[in-house]
Amino acid sequence: MTEKLVLPVKEKEQLTSEMFALFNTGKNSFSVPALSRNLHALFKKYSGNTDPYKLIKRQSNDQVLSMYANLKKMTTDAENPFDTALRLAIAGNIIDYGISDNFDLVDTIEKVLNTDFAIDHAAELKQAVSKAKTVLYLGDNAGKIVFDKLLIETMMHPNIWYAVRGAPVINDVTIEDARYVHMDDVADIIENGYDAPSTILEHCSKQFNDLYVQADIIISKGQGNLEALIEKTNKRIFFLLMVKCDVIANVLGVSKGDFVVAENKRER
Repeated sequence: MTEKLVLPVKEKEQLTSEMFALFNTGKNSFSVPALSRNLHALFKKYSGNTDPYKLIKRQSNDQVLSMYANLKKMTTDAENPFDTALRLAIAGNIIDYGISDNFDLVDTIEKVLNTDFAIDHAAELKQAVSKAKTVLYLGDNAGKIVFDKLLIETMMHPNIWYAVRGAPVINDVTIEDARYVHMDDVADIIENGYDAPSTILEHCSKQFNDLYVQADIIISKGQGNLEALIEKTNKRIFFLLMVKCDVIANVLGVSKGDFVVAENKRER
C-alpha cells in the first residue's frame, strides 16, 4: 500500500505527540474529514512523501480499468442502463484505503446489483439530471473514479463538471488520477482547491464555490463528501454511497453496509 514509514525514535515520538494534540484540540468541534486531512498532513510531513498513496491509487485505477469493457457492456445491455451504472458507481464506494484495504470489489458489485437501495431516490436523481443545465459531480477515491466515468457516460449530459481534491490526500482522486482514466473525455474537471478527503466548502477555492452555487444539481459521491455536506441546506444535493460506519447509518436511518441514493431533503 503506502511506503513503510521508518523514523528515528525521537521523530516517532514527535509524530505521536502531534497526533494526540490533534485529537485533543478537535474534540469540541470534531470533524472526521478535517481530522483525516490533518493526520495525513502529519504523515506527509514526517515521511517526506507528498503523495504516500500514489502507487496504490494507480493500482486501483488500473484494476477497475481492466474491468471497464465488461462493466460498459453490462451497462449498455441492461434493461435500465442508468440504474445499472448508478449501482456500479455505488459498488465502487468499497474502494477506500483510508478505512481498510480488505475488501472484495467483485462480491460488492454482485451484491449491489441484486440488493434494493436502503434509500432510493434514483428516479428523482435521473429526472433532476435530465432537467439540469449544469451538473457538478463530486469525486471521492481513486479506482471509484472509473465507475464514476461510466455513470457520467450513461447520463449523456452536455455539461457535467467532475470535482477532484486540490492536492493528494490519502487515496482520494486528484486531477492526475482523473486525467489518467480519461475523465476529461466525458466531463470538465475542476480541482476544489483543498486537500481534505471531503468537500469542506469554507476551505474550497472561489472558483469551485462559484461552480457549486451555479450548478443545478450536485452529485456527492462517497461517505467523505457526505460528512461535510449532510448539514447543508440545499435540496440540489444527491448522496451516493455505501454506508461504512454506524454513525452515518444512524444519521441516515439505515444500517451499516446499506447502499444509498439519497436526496438532501433539508429546506434551503
